[in-house]
Amino acid sequence: MTNKENILYILGEEIKLGESKTIDFNIANLFTATKIEIPVIIERGKLPGPTVLLTAALHGDEINGVEIVRQIIAKKINKPKRGTIICIPIVNVFGFLNTQRTFPDGRDLNRIFPGSKTGSLASRVAYRFVNEILPLADYCLDFHTGGASRFNAAQIRIRPGDKKLLSLSKIFNAPFTVLSANLKKTYRATCDKKGIPILLFEGGKSLNSNKKIVRLGVQGVMRFLHHLNMLDDTFEAPAIETQTVVIEKTRWIRANRSGLLHTKILINKRVEKGDLLATITDPYGKMRYKVKAPNTGYIINVNQAPIVHQGDAIFHISTKDSLFLNEKENEDFDE
Repeated sequence: MTNKENILYILGEEIKLGESKTIDFNIANLFTATKIEIPVIIERGKLPGPTVLLTAALHGDEINGVEIVRQIIAKKINKPKRGTIICIPIVNVFGFLNTQRTFPDGRDLNRIFPGSKTGSLASRVAYRFVNEILPLADYCLDFHTGGASRFNAAQIRIRPGDKKLLSLSKIFNAPFTVLSANLKKTYRATCDKKGIPILLFEGGKSLNSNKKIVRLGVQGVMRFLHHLNMLDDTFEAPAIETQTVVIEKTRWIRANRSGLLHTKILINKRVEKGDLLATITDPYGKMRYKVKAPNTGYIINVNQAPIVHQGDAIFHISTKDSLFLNEKENEDFDE
């Protein structure tokens, strides 16, 4: 399909070493017959090397990933000294236009891989992506955020037991590396089946752009490219001050009452069993319920909704981890 040493063939076009090209990946038409296209930005170094695929906005309401990939392009970090970097800042254009997670058919693109040639709209897009773009990649970096009002600490998710992915995650060096089994029909699971190493970055929440999360994502990409000897010599890979914390097991802390949520703890914080995490009150000043840490661990997700229902997930806490963050990395993430 492609000769990575000389000419890259993608979406019916060819790109030689040292060349740059943006190709519009036509996926569908609107009711008005207007074409919906996904810009695919390809940069090739003058020397042969691996191909790295960067994707964001598989969910249309996840903005942080779009900004990470945008900055990679705008700062020309995507111009490698060897190999190829393919950037797709927005995969789910429909969802991005509507500021929604899903496709117009209501399907979650990241739950329908590897797709079907004759299936739903989302399924057809997944199918074409898997068959026309993904085979070119030697490595994949995919960027996500927490859903709805749930704010994720910056983290890389990899499947347990994969030593190569763990090694790559330590090179990317997000504050946390979460060992998480692949869900069926996800992009990550499809890459795994095809033998393509993938790091899934999570950080922030939907419909929100967070500068610190974006900075951590960009820095991780630079370290990753430097490791592959692809980062141009005009850039210096950010130093690693503290190793990523590897989280092997986690649990959700759920609200035992409905009411107004007042969080008392910062994202990224390591807490001790019994520490006060939040209070839940009613609107009338009659009830004040304390939410306490059920165990010692890191807070890697905080529900920032002002109102919660009984049973809602309000914190995600590690139950088995290694290494410790320094105080600098325990800072809150400004929004």
